[in-house]
Amino acid sequence: MGDGQQRPVVYKARQFARLAGVTVRALHHYDRLGLLKPSGRSASGYRLYRDCDLARLEQIVVLKFLGLPLAQIGRLLRRRAPLVESLRRQRLVLAGKRRQLDAAIRAIGRAERSLEPGREPDWETFVRIVREIEMQNRTDWTKKYYSPEAQARVEERKTQWSPELQARVTREWNELLRDVEAALGESPSSPKAQALAARWRTLTAGFTGGDPEIQAGLNRMWADRHNWPSVERARVQIDPRVQDFIVKAMNAAR
Repeated sequence: MGDGQQRPVVYKARQFARLAGVTVRALHHYDRLGLLKPSGRSASGYRLYRDCDLARLEQIVVLKFLGLPLAQIGRLLRRRAPLVESLRRQRLVLAGKRRQLDAAIRAIGRAERSLEPGREPDWETFVRIVREIEMQNRTDWTKKYYSPEAQARVEERKTQWSPELQARVTREWNELLRDVEAALGESPSSPKAQALAARWRTLTAGFTGGDPEIQAGLNRMWADRHNWPSVERARVQIDPRVQDFIVKAMNAAR
């Protein structure tokens, strides 16, 4: 070069992927999402990358390893979301998953000990194992309805959710559903209907904590209940008349 300056090194996608330890398919995916655009294109249209692109790719790889969704990574890299807050929320999500796994591991350990020679199987422990694993599976399928931020706050609220609290809340919901069904002939604006609507709001707030993002996710989940896993549809059955009555009662209170 006549000016004495060194030209930046240019890599084709396959070379760059090998250098960064990712697949070419991943590079194409990041390009489509706008996370990592190539520095240029060759005359024949191939993606071209430079050393400066490597730093951004390393940021993507690190955040993805930490479990952050790609959409959230995009916001972070565009500086539309604070990194400290995003990492804190992701830590809470992962801590929630760890608690669920630890509970299942402890239950399996108790089951193993109950199967020692000369001891009768502890079937109550096996039932507890199934319930703990089912609880983990049930929470996994609901995540698509919540934003990453709302999901992190849901996981944070789970730290306050004990089996005793779950049993009490389940009992209160069952009692409320029975009371609403018995009041279907009432006017939605009547004092009795309004009292039932107030109980409904209180129980819902026990889950959402009054958080509008969690409430929005809950609303999306209920609107899509026809696509729930079959086990969940069978477990949570609410008479359409009950739901219609409560909606009318809440609207009458506005």
